[in-house]
Amino acid sequence: MGVPLIMNKTPGSLAAGLALAAAANPALAAWSDINLRQGVTELSREIYDLHMLILWVCVAIAVAVFSVMIYSIATFRKSKGAVPATFSHSTTAEIVWTVIPAFILVAMAIPAASTLVKIDDTRGSELTIKVTGYQWKWHYEYVDKDVSFFSTLARKSDEARQLDSGVDVNAVPNYLLEVDNPLVVPVGTKVRVLLTAADVIHAWWVPDFGMKRDAIPGFINELWFNADQVGTYRGQCAELCGRDHGFMPVVVEVRSKADYEAWLVAQQAARQAKRGNLPAVAANAAPRNTDVDAVAAAVLAARTE
Repeated sequence: MGVPLIMNKTPGSLAAGLALAAAANPALAAWSDINLRQGVTELSREIYDLHMLILWVCVAIAVAVFSVMIYSIATFRKSKGAVPATFSHSTTAEIVWTVIPAFILVAMAIPAASTLVKIDDTRGSELTIKVTGYQWKWHYEYVDKDVSFFSTLARKSDEARQLDSGVDVNAVPNYLLEVDNPLVVPVGTKVRVLLTAADVIHAWWVPDFGMKRDAIPGFINELWFNADQVGTYRGQCAELCGRDHGFMPVVVEVRSKADYEAWLVAQQAARQAKRGNLPAVAANAAPRNTDVDAVAAAVLAARTE
């Protein structure tokens, strides 16, 4: 693979070494681009370390097996006068090649099982957000916070993707990976995400969080993440959810806790103000888990009465 095998290094230190080497080596830089991301959450880094650990175990096994094979082929061949063995089987060999792989599998299963348990452990969540997938947008509802909104492909990307639009997509920032309303969460906070869908199966995926989970109609899945770096992180729907599937991005803004609280207060105030300007029937139809078209129809009907 073009990467030296360093058996006396932990996966984390090995990754750090590769990152330093990549700065001076274009080949290693390309390797880092195709490898898993370390991400910005505890889970994503643990998954990355587990991935690297298993990768090097597999590399070590491959090196050992192919070394023995090549040595045997080169050494014990007919041109060197090798004589075939007369035995049909070896009990000792069968025990060895059964016990050693079983031991390796058990050794790999222990850290893998620990990570899998942690992935599904949503206890101690500080913020819960319900995410509903639609063709082709996301609806975010901050549970018990009185904040909800739809997140749709940004207008510039939507215009550029049209056939014969004449727009150079390379000139559009974050083409097909930008939205009008990103999900906003505070840094250093365990966020629980409840996932469902209103029409077909979708999948909410943010690579830097190391998490991807299906959103299935009539069923609630869950995942969690705790981002420890402020920034904007992008993903996509990772399920083939129909025509225009590729135009359903996920954008998450991780803000400082102070900025998040200010944003939350502003969202709540705007929602309250909007409700105050609508008739009672329209306020009751405020978008929670319903389609925006249904809400718009309710508002129009209330205004014409």
